[in-house]
Amino acid sequence: MLEARELYEWEPSGLRAVDEIIDHGVGAGLVMLYHFEGFIDAGDTGEQIVHRLLDGQPHLTVARFDIDRLIDYRARRPVMTFRRDRWVAYETPRLELRLVHDATGAPFLLLSGPEPDVQWELFTSAVREMVERLGVRLAVTFHGIPMGVPHTRPVGLTPHGNRAELVPGHQGLFDEAQVPGSAAALLELRLTESGHDVLGVAAHVPHYIARSTYPDAALVAVEAITSATGLVLPGVAHTLRTEAHRTQNEIERQLAEGDEELVSVVRGLEQQYDAIAGAAARGNLVAEPAELPSADELGDVFERFLADREREGGGDAER
Repeated sequence: MLEARELYEWEPSGLRAVDEIIDHGVGAGLVMLYHFEGFIDAGDTGEQIVHRLLDGQPHLTVARFDIDRLIDYRARRPVMTFRRDRWVAYETPRLELRLVHDATGAPFLLLSGPEPDVQWELFTSAVREMVERLGVRLAVTFHGIPMGVPHTRPVGLTPHGNRAELVPGHQGLFDEAQVPGSAAALLELRLTESGHDVLGVAAHVPHYIARSTYPDAALVAVEAITSATGLVLPGVAHTLRTEAHRTQNEIERQLAEGDEELVSVVRGLEQQYDAIAGAAARGNLVAEPAELPSADELGDVFERFLADREREGGGDAER
């Protein structure tokens, strides 16, 4: 029977660097951020954050997973490059734990890569071993979820985990729901069960741009992570803020040039959002819903909107 320790290997130089940090004392321990590609990530929220954390930033690999044991290549085929008469490159999938530093030099860990297709229980056991070996004090995950909200209102958040109080001022949307599972969610559950502190941040992304890159959601998630962990990430936040402004302008341009049905949908979502927000402010969680198109009608409009933008090509709000 395969053991959790067989799923990954330590990178000696990275592990030594973390051990030196631990030996010199880092408060109550390191923070570990984690995000896996493959599950719901509306607006590329988690992917944007991972990209900005690693882009141009020095980092060390601390551990890497044996990707051949975890990935179904036929379901998610890695990219290969063919040039003239031969194959010249292969983009090897990587699921790695890295040591990164924030703007003040404070160290933290980042676990990212493709979501495992198999061996979820063994994988979560392996990550728990890493958390315990490296003295992680708080694990934080982040992603985007599609919601019936307008882009003209502040991005909402749903915090979860046993340290959800680290993101105050955000109420849960429901008491209970059964949804398809993910490796990130199972990891949160298993870490919590084993007595580790975990925080999840889910940013609310408007349905009609959920399949496009939406920097506003990533920015709000980064701000929540900063507030909860104390990590200083001004470069990430500044870049996302600039991109968010550009994207909002692009969306407004598309709406101004788009069909009236989509504009009507956005205005209806605004009315519904404002009604719910007003009811919550009065202590009444029940608000009269605004009249909106059916789910099928919304889907048709959103798909047409996205298809039109893809045909036009260009624009910062696109993938």
